[in-house]
Amino acid sequence: MARKKRREPETAEITAVTHDGRGIAATDGKKAFVAGALEGETVTYIRRKFRRNFDEAELLEVHSASPDRIDARCEAFGRCGGCSLQHVTPEHQRDIKSQTLRDNLERIGNVQPREWLEPMTGPEWHYRRRARLAVKDVHGKGRALVGFRERHAPFITDMQRCEVLVQPLDSLIADLSDLIGGLSIRARLPQIEVAVAENATALVFRVLDAPTDDDVAAFRAFGEQHGMRMYLQTGGLDSVRPVFPDLIDEPLYYSLPEFDIRVDFEPVDFVQVNADINQRMVHFAVEQLAAGPDDRVLDLFCGIGNFSLPLARKAGTVLGVEGEGSLVDRAGTNAKRNGLANVSFRAADLSKIDGTEAWVREGWNRMLLDPARSGAAEVVTRMHLFGPRRIVYVSCHPGTLARDAGTLVNEQAYSLEAAGIIDMFPHTAHVESIAVFTKD
Repeated sequence: MARKKRREPETAEITAVTHDGRGIAATDGKKAFVAGALEGETVTYIRRKFRRNFDEAELLEVHSASPDRIDARCEAFGRCGGCSLQHVTPEHQRDIKSQTLRDNLERIGNVQPREWLEPMTGPEWHYRRRARLAVKDVHGKGRALVGFRERHAPFITDMQRCEVLVQPLDSLIADLSDLIGGLSIRARLPQIEVAVAENATALVFRVLDAPTDDDVAAFRAFGEQHGMRMYLQTGGLDSVRPVFPDLIDEPLYYSLPEFDIRVDFEPVDFVQVNADINQRMVHFAVEQLAAGPDDRVLDLFCGIGNFSLPLARKAGTVLGVEGEGSLVDRAGTNAKRNGLANVSFRAADLSKIDGTEAWVREGWNRMLLDPARSGAAEVVTRMHLFGPRRIVYVSCHPGTLARDAGTLVNEQAYSLEAAGIIDMFPHTAHVESIAVFTKD
């Protein structure tokens, strides 16, 4: 018998955990997914959201705790939706993510790697150099809230700091709230994009109305006080402009010291959020592709050249392909800045390739894939047109990696040599992973 909707507390044992750290309660009838509950625990919870096949529940009390449970570091944990695993030891967080990757590869792709890689790890706190902070002027609180969305409601978390943002941004949440609270457009500023480079920190304020002269002066004063570059975005990404361009003397950049590479980027460009992990990930990808002077490498979904540029230090020829023209331009500029003449870039919609493109059949024996969450289905189904002998696939979604791995192994005759997780986002449910494919 299906359980009726109800909102009174229930007590049950947690028999399993989902990939995002929600405990599955053993109940008679409809399942309850309890945020913050761990396998083996007995807990009291209350159902908050009702779905067709399961309900989402809020944890009220833990009666018997798992040995993997720890105290969360952040005061806002449990309310904030940014992190979902701070109550779990870092080791067990990685176990959960590794099992998620295993389950997806087996269930969706019907594949298993010859080797399971050790998790790629890095700093567990103050690692996040890219973020989007929501903003809301809340009259009832008498101030503007700045932060991430709440876990159980579509509101912005009332928070003073964030333990995963890089320093000193971690402690500037309250200062940003004060800044926005003093603006004439405080109710017309919905978000802030954060981008931290090695040489500067950029804050991009999305504004729905034009700021007054006093507002602009306040932005400038905040930037000068905290040593940050301030930008306004009035429309699309091409509308981003610095508030005080006279104080900007060079582009934002990050470096890959192992390869003597500097990568310049704009404040709204995609860059990997975790600088330390990115360096390790690039090292592993270059090592696994094992490209030499006689090899030709194709880097698809290349962005601003995060993998293409270091690969060009090793390979004979590298071509980076990206759908966004502005990123292709930036990648080309980065190649010139780094003195690389053996790498080029082109813009192409990789979801629409059909093999008639001249560059597809130019003889690539190595390939790097780093697609968005939707994966690279259109590419892997046509892999025979490219013909690489080695492929490194960097993924931000285990489900689409598993789907594409199944295509490569079961339809394109590749072997899945190795796979493992990259702990790019500690304390969150996000599963980043990497896989290596070969063909004899």
